[in-house]
Amino acid sequence: MNDVTVTRTLVLPASELRERFSRSGGPGGQGVNTADSRVELSFDLAASPSIPEHLKRRMLDRLEGRLVDGVLTIAASEHRAQLQNRAAARERLAAILRSAAAPPPPMRRPTKPTKGSQERRIASKKRRADTKRGRGRSGSWD
Repeated sequence: MNDVTVTRTLVLPASELRERFSRSGGPGGQGVNTADSRVELSFDLAASPSIPEHLKRRMLDRLEGRLVDGVLTIAASEHRAQLQNRAAARERLAAILRSAAAPPPPMRRPTKPTKGSQERRIASKKRRADTKRGRGRSGSWD
């Protein structure tokens, strides 16, 4: 088992990952009952010593819906070969952790609408009101 590179500075050692293999569902012919090609990759995010504390807090907050007792589990069964599913699970784990570790976007600085845009908005509202007012009222429904 190899280490998982999340970013240039964050690498998860293989000793912190747990893999389980089981039979994949779906069609497969004769090999469907014998090959344990489905991979479940688990990583204990809450107890990991390899993730800095400030990153760990951010990741736990962002992934709280996916975690079970602080453990992130990825299942891969899209390939027929176990080796390919192992690689797919590791890549998916790295992508999820990479997006969870990304810094938050910069805060939007509130701005006022320009004078011209306010005037254009009011003018278009007046045009629309005139259009609606011009639609016929015969007086019988008043």
